[in-house]
Amino acid sequence: MALEFTLPHWYDLHTHFRQDDTLPATVSDHVAMSCAGALAMPNTAPPVGKIFAADEVANYKSVEQYRAEIIAASHGTFREVIVPLYLTRDTTPDMIERGAASGLLKACKYYPPHGTTGAEFGAPLTHFMENGVFQAMQEAGVTLCLHGEEHGLAPERYFDRGENAEEIFYRERMPRLVDSFPELRLVGEHLTTKVGVDFILDAPAHVKANITPQHLIYTVGSLLNGLKYHLYCLPLVKFDADRAALRAAATAPDNSKFFAGTDSAPHTRKTTPCGCAAGCYTGRVAPQLYAQAFEMAGVDLSTKAGQTVFENFLCTIGREFYSLPQPTETFILERQPEKVLPLQIGDQTIIPLPLGMETELPWRIKPR
Repeated sequence: MALEFTLPHWYDLHTHFRQDDTLPATVSDHVAMSCAGALAMPNTAPPVGKIFAADEVANYKSVEQYRAEIIAASHGTFREVIVPLYLTRDTTPDMIERGAASGLLKACKYYPPHGTTGAEFGAPLTHFMENGVFQAMQEAGVTLCLHGEEHGLAPERYFDRGENAEEIFYRERMPRLVDSFPELRLVGEHLTTKVGVDFILDAPAHVKANITPQHLIYTVGSLLNGLKYHLYCLPLVKFDADRAALRAAATAPDNSKFFAGTDSAPHTRKTTPCGCAAGCYTGRVAPQLYAQAFEMAGVDLSTKAGQTVFENFLCTIGREFYSLPQPTETFILERQPEKVLPLQIGDQTIIPLPLGMETELPWRIKPR
């Protein structure tokens, strides 16, 4: 008999659904992997840069509108959806106060300017530290979700043997941010380095982080050996010592800081005239990938202790941090090989991460 265990439905607390025809298909893939809801990133086209649809802020989608689109695409399956406000130069403290008072605004997203896909609307971190936006977020209890990389670096500092963009951010920016706003709720998104892990572990209880499946499974060698560009994401996968630190943090029996956020990002074309599109698509297969990663880290998922540690990371820590409702529905993870298929949207194809790396997954979600 195959190894299997039961889990409550879970929330993917960092994902990308995009817009137009892509959105219904990507939401459907999240429903298929037993998601009860999600935190959906706002770097759409146009970006989610205002809170209410009626706000007179040109060229932006609203949190109100995008959240409604995602819930509709789930056909009633999603219990809750958090859409962070994209922090732009147009963001004001008043927007934060009104959004929080309405109950609609739960989080905001900081992107380093031009630091990743759709980040051209971002502004330097100091802009929000000085213009009252972070102060307003702290007072209202709104969470700041951070793409934690320093921007505008020379190539030899961006990714080098001695340092990289994430390490610089967590050594230089994050300490000042926490010191300046000691009660601001923070999430270090898609953590990739030991430096980042160490900072989160030493930070106050309201400073947490999410980790993707790819950063738990692969290293930069996996990306470069054969140039497997479907693994290209930002922040980049790092080195073995970084992966070991991420694995230790996620699988610690007393983990209270690190939770699941896939950063699943659909791209119908990974290679473009200006380079490679950043993002790994893990819709439909994320719990299976996380289970694979936990086993690679030495967790025995045949034991109750191992299953508890896994459930804590996938289903509990992030849900409790964002005060999301506890799902009553369950699903079964089963240790059976599963063939991974591309996602077809009209004449466009999205390649899920395992394709190009492995042909099968060792785990599957057991059919009902």
